[in-house]
Amino acid sequence: MKDASTDHLPPRLTLRPGESLGLVAVLGFLILVFSLLAKNFFSAATFHQIANQVPALTIVAVGMTFVVLTRGIDLSVGSVMALAGSVLGLAMVDAKLPLLLALPLAMGAGALCGLANGWISVRFGLPSFIVTLGMMQIARGLAYLATDSQTRYIGKPVEWLGAPLGGLGLSPAILLAILLVAIGQLVLRRTVFGRHVLVVGANEEAAIYSGIRTRPVRIAVFVIAGALAGLAAAFDSSKMGAVDPNAGAGLELSAIAAVVVGGTSLMGGRGSVFGSFLGVLIIATLGAGLNQLGASEPLKLLVTGLVIVSAVVGDAWRGKQGN
Repeated sequence: MKDASTDHLPPRLTLRPGESLGLVAVLGFLILVFSLLAKNFFSAATFHQIANQVPALTIVAVGMTFVVLTRGIDLSVGSVMALAGSVLGLAMVDAKLPLLLALPLAMGAGALCGLANGWISVRFGLPSFIVTLGMMQIARGLAYLATDSQTRYIGKPVEWLGAPLGGLGLSPAILLAILLVAIGQLVLRRTVFGRHVLVVGANEEAAIYSGIRTRPVRIAVFVIAGALAGLAAAFDSSKMGAVDPNAGAGLELSAIAAVVVGGTSLMGGRGSVFGSFLGVLIIATLGAGLNQLGASEPLKLLVTGLVIVSAVVGDAWRGKQGN
């Protein structure tokens, strides 16, 4: 259903087709370069490995996209994922619940953290950077307390999510992650809520004058980010069949990097979930290629940092051009 209250507003909306094609071209260029430089890079095994490593980051990046589109930032998603993983472990190991019952509890824990982030930021007019920085510490501390700082082994009930399917070579986790990317893109482009997210990020004052309740929108995007971090906890635990209170360290930075590289503006109002997914693939491909070339950890950090800064500079340039 079309929302007439926003018809007259000029939000920058999602990425243009040409920009998405540009991201695909960058991804293709990286694959070409590493295929020429690394003997075994261009292979099904490499691509399967890359795909099966990114489900958790992909899901978190989807939630982060909605937050950044409203000019927010969420530094707590890595710790929230660890807390949600702890809840998942307690539910499945101690309470003997199946995954289908334990997963809503984990996502609920993440959503509550997101609700706290959003409500405090909106209610007291605080920068989300500061609020989520505090939640990063709170959620990590709660994860340690909940698990007594111990890894909890779950095993087969969760390992199947990360196990490649037959000849396809892709895990259920990445297939579900791609499905959620599609859903997130549809929500952003085809629903009133998605339209409101874009308008609030592009021009909150105009959104208020048009009758949009901006506070619920701002809170909702943090709830979405928290709930998806809870889902990501299950995907992350599937890799080792266990939950770890140390999980997700630095995940928030990787998610922000993927969102920025994928073309979502840090100034809000412009971007796409699909672009963020391409950002995830670009960063993952860059990391895999550098690993196969035997690059040192400092060099990998340097190259990745340069890519992120270049993406931010490009976004600033586009903003000055009036896009």
